[in-house]
Amino acid sequence: MGLYDRDYTKFDYQSHHGAPQMQFRFPRLTPVVKWLLIINVAVFLLTFMITPLAKLSLTWFSVYPVNIGTSLQLWRLITYQFLHDTNDFGHIFVNMLILFFFGPMLERLWGSKKFLTFFLICGAMGGIFYPFLTFVGWLQVGYLIGASGAILGMLAAGAILFPRMRVWIFGIFPIPMMFLASIFALISIMTLLRPDKFANAGGQAAHLAGMVTGALYVVSDSYRAKFKMKFRSGKWQKNIENQQNLQLQVDRILQKVHQKGIHSLTAKEKRILKKATREHQKQNHF
Repeated sequence: MGLYDRDYTKFDYQSHHGAPQMQFRFPRLTPVVKWLLIINVAVFLLTFMITPLAKLSLTWFSVYPVNIGTSLQLWRLITYQFLHDTNDFGHIFVNMLILFFFGPMLERLWGSKKFLTFFLICGAMGGIFYPFLTFVGWLQVGYLIGASGAILGMLAAGAILFPRMRVWIFGIFPIPMMFLASIFALISIMTLLRPDKFANAGGQAAHLAGMVTGALYVVSDSYRAKFKMKFRSGKWQKNIENQQNLQLQVDRILQKVHQKGIHSLTAKEKRILKKATREHQKQNHF
């Protein structure tokens, strides 16, 4: 799977449709994508070469909703994303290939911290949705491993942000990214509707949850930004009001000192003066 006629950092304003188009260049690795690739490949090689380690990792770090106890071991929601089937090289190869091509695009767009948060959240939601389906009796209990939920969440986000980006399938068929994401979503939905007829229903549950999370993350981005701005504005306003109230109390206390002397102050008034002194020192420090 590769990309066609797109770039991650530059826009071409001479497109045939009058809208900015992205041109392809071989992606340069970004920090988070680089470390995600390194960690996933390193874990795969270690578990491939050391069979006891593979069994231990599956027991303690996969999502395994066999009972309430294992389901409440929240570290599994993260660690399972870095485990892959050592008997299926294609599993990790396809995941890392998609991460290699599409990850830098989103990390440069959002920044490393936001991209990593997004990536892990998409994967974690896959690790939550699968146990839910086992608890309600829709799917059978098994081990869930792999970064596919996070990877497909990333693909869904890219499909919304760059719906006309074309992807080469097997190096032969270029299709729009939105269409590719829709195919993956359709496969997951069909598999979950008839889990008895299709293999890897648990994996498809993680795929679908990751994609839905990725799509919602992008769609709600503007609303979350407005909420953060409103929250920060309210917090700033509250800080201003607190400073004004503190200053009024200090003025009253200083007036009392002027009239009756410092020995007339109560313990509470002395604490207020100390607090005002600390606040003043902080402001001068910054």
